[in-house]
Amino acid sequence: MHPSSARKTDTLRPRAQELRLAHSPDSDDAFMFYALATKKIRTGYLKFTHVLEDIETLNQKALEGVYDITAISFHAYAHLADRYLLLPCGASFGDRYGPVVVARGPLGPGGLKGKKVAVPGKLTTAYLVLQLYEREVEPVFTAFDRIFESVTQGEADAGVVIHEGQLTYPGEGLRKIVDLGEWWYQQTGLPLPLGGNAIRSSLDRRILHQAARLIRESIEYSLKHREEALEYAMQFGRGLDASTADQFVSMYVNDWTLDYGERGRQAVQTLLDRSFEKGLLPHAVKAEFVG
Repeated sequence: MHPSSARKTDTLRPRAQELRLAHSPDSDDAFMFYALATKKIRTGYLKFTHVLEDIETLNQKALEGVYDITAISFHAYAHLADRYLLLPCGASFGDRYGPVVVARGPLGPGGLKGKKVAVPGKLTTAYLVLQLYEREVEPVFTAFDRIFESVTQGEADAGVVIHEGQLTYPGEGLRKIVDLGEWWYQQTGLPLPLGGNAIRSSLDRRILHQAARLIRESIEYSLKHREEALEYAMQFGRGLDASTADQFVSMYVNDWTLDYGERGRQAVQTLLDRSFEKGLLPHAVKAEFVG
């Protein structure tokens, strides 16, 4: 090959790019990123460094722009839309289910008003939707894995449980006050958008599209190789048995996760719009997606 041709080829070949990809250590996220984390798919010139942290920590670090790609709550996205774009895949929707408000006993209609409610972080969607449901609560910001303890020990009158706690709360002797995902559906006829994956908008356009494609491929791989992906994800399931882990993953890794679709995008925008209208967000936000 003529030297000038070699130089031209080199300029066309993308340079290796390392991206820090942050997500939660929950079984649904682990299932979603199984193929990327275990190198089951080829990533070409992109290399991913995986970082595992709880969702509220990810929300706070996204405010600082720490990671290139990060799982975030849609509540947090409202404060980040100037720096991050939403990827068109990787979202968690609750389709007539979602975060559950629990208490030791019945509170009755309007029973949350004025009560102390343990919530799993200031920027979680769970907290945002709780405020849409009942604005006049006293939030007790609590690590998500201490919500049960906070309620059972009387530190809070009620608590909003997320992750696998949505399935396991009866075993803690707690009762459901309201499923916020079901309430949201009754209000809007839409699924409840809880969290998604966002990518730094300042990255090269080619990287944005390649990262989006690879994350979709990872999700597709897990759905096609469900048993092995679920076995991998169970190590992050905080003691869930196989049946409960499978149920939880099915709730939040599905067709919605592969692609928001028109209805999913409508749900995200509706959440942002209603939250702004109720004074829960500092300014109106338009959801922007890669591609």
